[in-house]
This record gives sequence, C-alpha cells and structure tokens, in this order.
Amino acid sequence: MVLPHDVTEIRPLHQDRQDGDSFKGAAFKKGHIIRPEDVEHLKRLGKDNIYVLSLDDDEIHENEAAEILAAALAGSGVTVSGAPTEGKLSLIADHDGLLQVDVDALYHFNLLGEVMCASLHNNTPVKKGTQVAATRLIPLTSKKAVVDQAAALCPAAGVFQVKALRSARAGLVITGNEVYYGRIKDAFEPVLRKKLAALGSSVVKVTFAPDDIGEIAGQIKACLADGADLIVTSGGMSVDPDDVTRLAIAEAGATDMVYGTPVLPGAMFLVGTIGEVPVMGLPACGMFHRITVFDFVLPRVLAGEKMTRDDLARLGHGGLCSICKTCTYPVCHFGK
Repeated sequence: MVLPHDVTEIRPLHQDRQDGDSFKGAAFKKGHIIRPEDVEHLKRLGKDNIYVLSLDDDEIHENEAAEILAAALAGSGVTVSGAPTEGKLSLIADHDGLLQVDVDALYHFNLLGEVMCASLHNNTPVKKGTQVAATRLIPLTSKKAVVDQAAALCPAAGVFQVKALRSARAGLVITGNEVYYGRIKDAFEPVLRKKLAALGSSVVKVTFAPDDIGEIAGQIKACLADGADLIVTSGGMSVDPDDVTRLAIAEAGATDMVYGTPVLPGAMFLVGTIGEVPVMGLPACGMFHRITVFDFVLPRVLAGEKMTRDDLARLGHGGLCSICKTCTYPVCHFGK
C-alpha cells in the first residue's frame, strides 16, 4: 500500500546513546510503498494502523491544502518553500526587510480551526531566507470548502509582506553643552552609526551643537543642505531648562511632531518630518541602553512608514524592557 502522508519520527537526545543524535522528520514519506521490512519500524513509531486513503470529490489532502493556503498568505517579498513536508509549508523572506503582518486577517484565518498559520511578530526586521510563517491543514484531509474559505479570508495583497528598507543618508546632530565644549566624550555617534549600518544605511554628516535652539536648528538645516534624508538628534529631550532639542527641531521646520512614547527605555522620544525627511529625537537613554524605542521605530521609518501617535501608543503593550543581564533581543518580549 502507498502511504498517503508522511510518517513522523522523533528521536530525542539521549546521553546514553552513543551517536548522541536527535532527530525529527519523516521516517517514511508520502507515496512510500510499505514493505514487510518496514513493519517493525512503523510499530516502534506507534503505528499499529495505517491509513488507506480514498478522497471524495469534495475533499482535499493536507499537501494540496498547504499549497493553496501558503499561496494565499504570501504577499510581496515572501516566497513559499518547496514541497510540503509532513503537510506543512513555510513562508520565507525573499529579501532583507521589515516583516509586516495583517494581524486581523491572520486571526480570522486561524479562527476556522481546521487550518493554522503561525508567524513571527509584526514589524520584525528579517534577513533574506528567514522563515516568517508556516501553515498547514490540521487534519490529514478536509472539505475543499474549508480550505477555499481560509484562502478567501486572505487579502489580495497577502497576509505577510516583507518591505525593503531604503538606504538612508543620515545626518546626526549631537546636542548638549557637555559634549560641545569637550567636557565629556560623545558616546552617541558610534552607537547610531552601528545601528544605521545594520539596516543598510549610512551617516553622511555628524555635527555638534550646544544647548541653544538656534544653534541646533542651524545644524539640522546644515545636514539637510548636505544631502541628509534622515535626521537623528541625540540628547536634550528631557525636562531640564537646558533641554531644548525638541524646540529646536520645531524651529528647523519639523511638522507632525509626536513627542513621548509608552516605551521604557525611550519615553521622551520624538518623531516628525521636515518636508519629506523623517526626523527622530533620541533621549539620553539611547546612549547606555542597548535597545530602546529607536530600534522599533527606525526600521519602520526606513520601510516608508510615517509614525503617528496611534502607532506609538500601540507600542505600550510589550514596551517594557526587563533589562536582562544578558540581552537576547530580538528573541524576547520587548517591542512585541
């Protein structure tokens, strides 16, 4: 008889086994013709009985269902892995970028019960080849109507997209009397350079300004004049009388400014635009915390989003960093 589905084998890691190997995968693939010598192996896998499959016209097999579901879920920048394995197909990032998930559509898809799709979180930066989601039919067979209904719930653009990040030319304006007058060494520039480079962007100009509205605004304009298409200021975002960076950003022509976020660290963060150029104001926490709200917002800005108060307000759920001794971000709750 021909197997109508993959038969899974799981071998946990046992220290007393000489090979020290663990395994999870298909011991027998769909389409395999069972031979007498396979019987003992199947019994070890708990298979005292084997399906004999006969599909009616209105029924569908798990592999065919997975192909229909994956095609409906995948949007721009997402490809489907090869053939189904154990009834499952993976969705893969086709290029580096920002994973964006239609969370509501995914929820209604999974409400059907006989189909499933699990994914990474919305707004997760991913590299080419990253598995962003996986889908399958839960039973071995189902009615075609269920699979068609699930596919119809997916928007025409797909549930998952990976948006490419533009390569920005950033102008950095480092503010504060203590740095400008050489009382302390600036620690912001190397941090910001590294974070921008990790996302494919570069720094075209670095300037320093004292705690003076006109001076800071002038340096922002100088960065724009030198071709910067992203402005990042550091410092001067708190409540002291000398903290005037926010006022200087407005003086430089920023509009649609949103100040304050429900994220710790990063409560006194600012976003806005000067013309078409995004501008972000970082509070001092960005200098000594490895991950802050800046790390959530920067990829979205590079993906072409214009951050609003609503966008920032939604960051509050999951916006509290546990400040672990060993940081494992992004493999943690922060920003999720």
